[in-house]
Amino acid sequence: MGTDLARDRAVELRALRRDELDVWYDNLLRAFGGVPESADERELWFSLIEIDRSIGVWDGDACVGTAGAFSFRLTVPGGASVPAAGVTMVGVAATHRRRGLLTSMMRRQLDDVRAWGWPLAVLTASEPAIYGRFGYGAATFHTNAEIDTTRVRLSVPPGTDDVRLRYAAPADVLAETEALYARHVPLRPGMLARQPGWERLGLLDPESERSGASPLQCVLAERDGECVGFARFRVKPDWEPAGPKGVVVLEHLEALDAAVHASLWRFLFDIDLTSTIDARRRPVDEGWQHMVSDLRRCRLVVRDSLHVRLVELGAALEARTYQTPVDVVFEVEDDFCPWNTGRWRLTGDAKGASCVHTQDAADLALSVRELGSAYLGGVSLVSLAAAGRVRELRQGALTEASVAFGSPVAPWLPHGF
Repeated sequence: MGTDLARDRAVELRALRRDELDVWYDNLLRAFGGVPESADERELWFSLIEIDRSIGVWDGDACVGTAGAFSFRLTVPGGASVPAAGVTMVGVAATHRRRGLLTSMMRRQLDDVRAWGWPLAVLTASEPAIYGRFGYGAATFHTNAEIDTTRVRLSVPPGTDDVRLRYAAPADVLAETEALYARHVPLRPGMLARQPGWERLGLLDPESERSGASPLQCVLAERDGECVGFARFRVKPDWEPAGPKGVVVLEHLEALDAAVHASLWRFLFDIDLTSTIDARRRPVDEGWQHMVSDLRRCRLVVRDSLHVRLVELGAALEARTYQTPVDVVFEVEDDFCPWNTGRWRLTGDAKGASCVHTQDAADLALSVRELGSAYLGGVSLVSLAAAGRVRELRQGALTEASVAFGSPVAPWLPHGF
């Protein structure tokens, strides 16, 4: 873990002040490689950073560590929107490694989250191996795909031809696309209810991030004059001696039903002078995978996305519902947040749940990290047990809990933070 920061008198961990934001942010950029951002990117992130939920480590006048949190509301199984700290902008200067700075920031941050009364902390990890020791577990995954549209065909459902598509400037239809996004938030665990200002993230379009592709484009799907779907994408032109081989880079797609979904994907397949769709950060259970003629030629890659940390274990497990009735006692280990350590009895069903400390015999033994992974229903306790990370102490308890924790739709985080 490195040296305890409290014994390192050369450095100080404290809350960020507004007049320190530029220095703090520049240190963060350096920790992530030092590539400068565009003025638009910097302005957007400065408008979203919550100063009172940000901390820094200082060595004299130099900022050598950063960490922040966004005030999010996260959809959990059952549709509830639960307060969660979106842990972000975590970095330590390369000159100050192995001195316990990261551990100290994680300690301070989780104590703060608990004091705010939020049951969850979540993050996306640039290096996933780092955060497990602080109790975070990978809870959602997404799919990246490279689809060969010259050899893959779509089989579309009835009603696809009834959907009208039209081009629109992304900023001009932002109200319509955000309203559609908001309709989907309660329907899939892992989605974030966007707070004011976050809608601008989807429009961020710095030339440095395009890698030769076009500015952001948008197609709106309409039925009877109502917006029922949209796709935001870029087109990257390319040529070879045999002809065009451009790439469609899909950034975001939402659709109200199967016919709308199919109409948008068919449009992407048919864009002139292209032969590949580069689809990024898509749900692992998205319907297009069952419309394609050859899934092998779609080059699917699954990656971890949202990592979940139960800060107040009882409140977190009570905030969601369960697919089937469950009555199980967990023996939980949590060295980093010891108030979660001990035995907890979870009783619940599709209507609600209770989770309280108990002295009853344990049915399952695991750490808080495994509960974080299973929390949104995308990782089964059975699979974690197969890796030796959950121990069944009462026969049948593992299956009971694993089925109850599941979700009929895969959890999904549509964008990073």
